[in-house]
Amino acid sequence: MQDFVFHTPTKVVFGRNAEAQTATLIKQCGGTKVLVHYGGKSAERSGLLASICAQLHEAGIAHVCLGGAQPNPRLSLVHKGIDLCRHEGVDFILAIGGGSVIDSAKAIAWGVPYEGDVWDFFARKARHHVGVLPVATVLTLPAAGSEMSNSCVITNEATGQKVGHSSETCRPVFSIMNPERTFTLPPYQTACGATDIMMHTMERYFAPETDMEITTAVAEGVLRTVKSSVFEVLDNPTDYLHRAQIMWAGSLAHNDLTGCGTCGGDWSTHELEHQLSALFDVAHGAGLAAMWGSWARYVLQTNPSRFARFAVNVMGVPCDFGSPQRTALQGIEAMERFYHAIGMPTSIHELIGRAPTADELAQLANNCATVNPKGIGTLRRLGHDDMLAIYQMAQ
Repeated sequence: MQDFVFHTPTKVVFGRNAEAQTATLIKQCGGTKVLVHYGGKSAERSGLLASICAQLHEAGIAHVCLGGAQPNPRLSLVHKGIDLCRHEGVDFILAIGGGSVIDSAKAIAWGVPYEGDVWDFFARKARHHVGVLPVATVLTLPAAGSEMSNSCVITNEATGQKVGHSSETCRPVFSIMNPERTFTLPPYQTACGATDIMMHTMERYFAPETDMEITTAVAEGVLRTVKSSVFEVLDNPTDYLHRAQIMWAGSLAHNDLTGCGTCGGDWSTHELEHQLSALFDVAHGAGLAAMWGSWARYVLQTNPSRFARFAVNVMGVPCDFGSPQRTALQGIEAMERFYHAIGMPTSIHELIGRAPTADELAQLANNCATVNPKGIGTLRRLGHDDMLAIYQMAQ
């Protein structure tokens, strides 16, 4: 077990009609000129964007809007948002949407006071954040957990790289979560979101430290809950209880709770997937599902007992007391059956609809190694050749 600091300053307002408190909360945080950042047409069609803008107007809070955030959020839109905030004198950012919108908002918040290019933070050329604008969220897509996390991920179209950056300065000051706002999510997005939530937990679960029993038990509870709830909402999209459980699980999965007492997790699957979605522009959750089984088989021998525990306690696999490895492999197979059951891929071929070429696999490994020159993973440290081997296994 490692010593740890658990700090979650984000105020969560959860429940039906919670978004009605948006303007009041912004005032409490001192916001006077707000950038309302959102994604595509869903925020407009649902009436949520208009409702929140009306709230701000009635409360006397000036605001400007910036739409266009998309999956694998783009650096070009971040630059546009930074310029808009500077020109308009924005002092607060409100993200309406899911992880892509929130991550874009966080990057904008870093970039406004920074004299250089905001990409410097992602390229590891800058680390200090002075005068970062406060960010708040109205969550409509539970998946990324960015509504309570200290991290964000941005795609640089010019370099083809998708890179994450973490800083305590980017935890949202408040996040509003109304499960009713997720009733209209398409099945594919629902499944991708559940996959992302589970992977945030699993990245931390498969850490080198395994002796923090309460953290392990919390993680297993989150995983079992999402695994069962996703089937309920796929069958009945307006099931408030199970939508609520998935939404709250998404926050708990990525606010560091399930990593307390560990180094923070492995994160190899995420690093491998980032380059996959950067190259093929696929949904992040689906990309994670496509990569996880190959990573798990590749590193299994490092700690077969941990994978066996996952198999038994999360996937419900009978324990083979004579062979933790056999139990572990059955757990990996059970996880892949679960992915297929909710419409997720378990290979790159299934993900993109064709087999990747040898050149594409090499490019994925090269990009991942370039972004991570010291390697990836904590359960087992992986270098370029390991990355390439896992991409090849996943093809």
